[in-house]
Order: sequence, then C-alpha cells, then structure tokens
Amino acid sequence: MAQLTTGGSQGYLRIATEEAFSTPELIAAFRDELAAPDPDPGLQSLIGFYLDHPAERPQFIAKALLDLGEGRLADMDARGIDRQILALTAPATNAVHDVDRAAMIAETANDRLAEACRAHPDRFSGMAACAPQDAPRAAREIERAVTKLGLKAVVINSHILGEYLDNPKFSEVLEAAEAMDAPIYLHPNTPPRNMIGPMLEAGLDGAVFGFGVETGMHALRLITSGVFDRFPRLQVIIGHMGEALPFWMYRLDFMHQAGIRANRYEFLKPLKKEKVSNYLKENFYMTNSGVAWEPAIKFTQDVIGKDRVLYAMDYPYQCPAEEVAKLDAMDMSLEDKKMFFQTNAERVFKL
Repeated sequence: MAQLTTGGSQGYLRIATEEAFSTPELIAAFRDELAAPDPDPGLQSLIGFYLDHPAERPQFIAKALLDLGEGRLADMDARGIDRQILALTAPATNAVHDVDRAAMIAETANDRLAEACRAHPDRFSGMAACAPQDAPRAAREIERAVTKLGLKAVVINSHILGEYLDNPKFSEVLEAAEAMDAPIYLHPNTPPRNMIGPMLEAGLDGAVFGFGVETGMHALRLITSGVFDRFPRLQVIIGHMGEALPFWMYRLDFMHQAGIRANRYEFLKPLKKEKVSNYLKENFYMTNSGVAWEPAIKFTQDVIGKDRVLYAMDYPYQCPAEEVAKLDAMDMSLEDKKMFFQTNAERVFKL
C-alpha cells in the first residue's frame, strides 16, 4: 500500500465526517450509570466493553477518544485524513438519567471541542452536543454552539432513554436545528431495553447489526410521523451507508403507500412528499462510515444523489489505513471522488 498523505495530492482533500471524541465528565457519567441498580443492557454491552476490556482495540479506542491534540493529529496524518468533523461519542448524553448533569456534560464538551477547533482550525471542525431530555435547554445550547462557538452541526445519538425525536416533546430541538441551519447527525445508539434482547442473545446488538436497525428505524420514524412536513428545511445525516435504508427504498415506498391506502394505522397519515424515498433524497445526507465498500457507495450515490453521499472514517472505532487506500482506488471519476471526499462535506458543514 502506498503511503497516505494529507494535502490533496490525489486531487481532493479527505474530510472525515463521523469522528468521535469523549470527555472525562462523560466517562464518569457512564461509569455511574453502569454502577446503578439494573443498568441499561445496551449501555452495559457497549460502554462496558470499550471502557474496561483489556483487548488491544478497546484499549486504543478508550485512549484515542480523550485525545483532541497531537495523538489524534498523528493518527490522521498516518491515514491521510485532512480534517475530522468531531462529535461526542455514543451514546453521549442520551444515556444519562440526571438531566441537569447530561446538559452540563454537553455544554462542557462543546466548549472543549470549540477550543480544539480554534487550536487546529485546518484540521478539526465540530458538531454540537446537547441533552434532548431538557428540550428548551438543548435548543438554547444548539443556538449557543452554532452562533457563539462556531460548531457546524448537531449530534444526537439516536434514542433518548428509549424515546425518539418524533415525540412532540423534542420539537424545540428540531426547531432550533432548523432555525440555525445546522444538520442533525443522527448517530447510532444501542437498541433500547425493549428491543435489544434477541440481539444480545446472538451478539448482534452493537455496530455489527443493532446500531443500523435501531437508527434506521429512528430515521424512518422521523419521516413517517411527518417531522419533515413540520420542519421542511431540517436536514439529517445518517452514517453506515444510510443505515441500509437506500437498499430498502423500493419496499419502503410500496408498503408505506399500501398502509396509507388501507388506513391500516389511524396515526399514519399521508405525507406531503408522498413517498418515503422523496424524504431520503431531499432531507437526508448519508456517510459511508464503517462501510469502505465501493458497490454500496456507488449504489447509494445512484439512488440518493452524488451530492448527498459523504466520506467518513468512524475514528477511532474503525480506522484502518487500508480502507482509505481502498476508497482512493474506487473506479470513479475524479470529479465524483472529490465530491465524496471533500466538497459535499464543505457544503454541508459550511467549511
């Protein structure tokens, strides 16, 4: 494999758009949640593994998450990554029961992230965290993070203690993101307690499968509940090749329309744009985080649009340099490759 370098000598910069960090305050909150009676099984499976498992990979991840300086920059250089778009790692504040503590963790993390972005303005950009559990405070934090701190988007790690953003109680969060013209990165969470059981039994609860099922469902709930009819300018980013939704689009359209015609569910109403796929094409961006697979990238570009598919690495969870080299070698025009790696991200995150 040829040495990977930054600087764009291959004809484009590589901007990685789903890259995680953490803070000591968040780690402490995770430990307290895990020490509580009857901790959430998803949190136990996910964070319990990455915090303390002695294997090499979780040890690397635990250390890298807390580094917003030279170690991270060295890892980026070794992988040819020019810029990371950073977000507070899953499940972030969404798993914290103490609402005031969750909000303070998000606000502190945003201050730290903004400081790192100021220190390395050509290498780091950031997404704002918030605690949707307190929607008015979360809305104020989104406004502060965008207008005062210069953060470029909002990260929400899927379900919030088992609840979803289509619940009207979270409307102020969506309203603030739309008003700030800040896309929401809907990042995966482990499935909630009432969903995770069969996945845990088979070892399928995390990134291997459970993430995509849970977060893909969350994205669909936003569409079918009419969130984008109420907030038409809201943009949502989902990773992992759109959590497989592009590959389901035909059937989603067919069965959703069939359910509407049959009036199968009283709460399921016709949508202004009619088809689920129309919302996926107009209100969503999709990154390839964790999916360094040319056929899937090209298919998603074909059905969603080349201007809506972005590169992501998923550092530090999945970051082999070989994946970068593989994507550099895709059979794709330089113009399309530059959109994928660079210019789509520059436009979406206003870089």
